[in-house]
Amino acid sequence: MAYPNTLIFVDLASDDPEAAGNFYSEVFGWENDPRPKGIYHRMVPGQNFIGPDDNQSEIGNLHLGIFDAANARPHPDPAGVEPRQVSKDGRKARVWILVSDDDSIDRILDTAERLGAEILWRNHYWKEFSGFNSAFRDPWGNEIVMWVKGGDNPVIPDDYTQE
Repeated sequence: MAYPNTLIFVDLASDDPEAAGNFYSEVFGWENDPRPKGIYHRMVPGQNFIGPDDNQSEIGNLHLGIFDAANARPHPDPAGVEPRQVSKDGRKARVWILVSDDDSIDRILDTAERLGAEILWRNHYWKEFSGFNSAFRDPWGNEIVMWVKGGDNPVIPDDYTQE
């Protein structure tokens, strides 16, 4: 079997990449790497994936991009193409974030909401993948789902919804 195609980046649309970069830096503690500033911002979580031995592996964490909806780069046409605005209506891709043991979904949601995000749901458990999750929509319409692993025999709090 040939080596599989590899996911290297997911980009979020924004009408203000610099503000979106600052938002995600504060919400998740990621480095906001403007390349170039105001046009494309790379969000760098830092460190590496945790290996089976609970230590950092040699595999770096994935990055997230934020692009300017008015002129999404890269593109062969320097003037870009339509559409040139963010879309807050209808379904779109969602980004899933595994929450570090050093952080909490509640802190993330509170920070995101304070910075203008809309909370979509809190305190839900999905048995199929044994995970606790909550979600928000950022000020640019992107949906973010936070995930905490439930493990083999999770204790599900009474105030959680379940499926």
